[in-house]
Amino acid sequence: MHTKQMNIAIVGLGYVGLPLSLQFAKSDTSVLGLDVDAAKVKAINAGQSYIRHIEASTIAKEVNAGRFIASTDFSRVQEVEAVIICVPTPLNKNREPDISYIVNTGKSLAPHLRKGTLVVLESTTYPGTTDEDLRAVLEAGSGLKAGEGFHLAFSPEREDPGNPDSKVAVIPKVIGGFTPACLERAKALYGRAIKTLVPVSSCRVAEATKLTENIFRSVNIALVNELKVVYSAMGIDIWDVVDAAKTKPFGYMPFYPGPGLGGHCIPIDPFYLTWKAREYVQSTRFIELAGEINTAMPNYVVGQAINALNAAKKSVNGSKVLMLGLAYKADVDDDRESPSYVLMDLFHERGAEVAYYDPYVPVIKMTREHPHWAGVKSVKWDAATVKGFDLVIIATKHKSVNYDELAQWAACIVDTRNAMAAAKTRPGQVYKA
Repeated sequence: MHTKQMNIAIVGLGYVGLPLSLQFAKSDTSVLGLDVDAAKVKAINAGQSYIRHIEASTIAKEVNAGRFIASTDFSRVQEVEAVIICVPTPLNKNREPDISYIVNTGKSLAPHLRKGTLVVLESTTYPGTTDEDLRAVLEAGSGLKAGEGFHLAFSPEREDPGNPDSKVAVIPKVIGGFTPACLERAKALYGRAIKTLVPVSSCRVAEATKLTENIFRSVNIALVNELKVVYSAMGIDIWDVVDAAKTKPFGYMPFYPGPGLGGHCIPIDPFYLTWKAREYVQSTRFIELAGEINTAMPNYVVGQAINALNAAKKSVNGSKVLMLGLAYKADVDDDRESPSYVLMDLFHERGAEVAYYDPYVPVIKMTREHPHWAGVKSVKWDAATVKGFDLVIIATKHKSVNYDELAQWAACIVDTRNAMAAAKTRPGQVYKA
């Protein structure tokens, strides 16, 4: 158990950095949250939340107790003993890793690093980012050497937004240090807030661990998505198959099909490894094939929608299409990399009039990938509105949506999430996709 107060900084106050900040603050650690977004900083210091599953009262409690404060002033890292970096790692327009957020953060921190400070990267990235790219900018900007003047480590985030059983304190924490001494410092840091630590031999092992976890999901989701298409051609419902298969108590775990991949991890992280593997003249055929299958799913959904509309003697061109669910997964407000955007684009390109309903995304914010949808608002959830659409696409299965009402109101439904399984529907009303 820790015995003294500790001052730390967490850079990036999003879906990873904010819950991590709160967990450290609850563990009697003084947390300085740093972010370039002044609106987030203002909200936190006012005890307000901008992430649906994080209660404002939780933030307010730690802010009022003086354990959590936010700022845009990166020079304040002079005040802390450790800095944890939780910034985005997207792909660029060529689908290549973009570690500019990591590099730029390192450049902002470096001039203010004190001797002995610990710097930990949590952002998912390819092996070598911490001990090569981040280390280089920190050493160049601070005049200190990693492992001597300052400590350096990598500890991948493991967040599952929307899952009430996912608690920061109890999710085992993988940690890799640049040196054995760096590892010990990182263990002392995370031991304050996390119950189970999993030390590994290097930063690169820790980086590869996170990629392996996400690649595992990507490949298995691709497998079940491919089986969905194959079994559908045979008149077999993949959801019935998975429900039966998961009764096996060994050698199998269920994965579920969908309209494509979303979120900041699964659609992106595997390609960090495929890119890095080319440097070592290695091929990554499983990963790339999984990416191809998952990326093709929105087109499969559109194909099923065309069949559904044809059965009603309608074409996509001129039809009114409602996208049900904009968030990438159920019961969250996170729409990053959501396949719903791809579906909306595909229907719009084919001449459909497209709208969406999502109780957690009342208005579409500006995104890097789909800026043309910014400002569009969710439609109302009522009989008159839903009946006005020729087709409803269920892209996200939010628990708060009344699917019995949808069955009563909608003329035609394409269900990508098996959301209508328990609802009373009419023959020919629901198409699986």
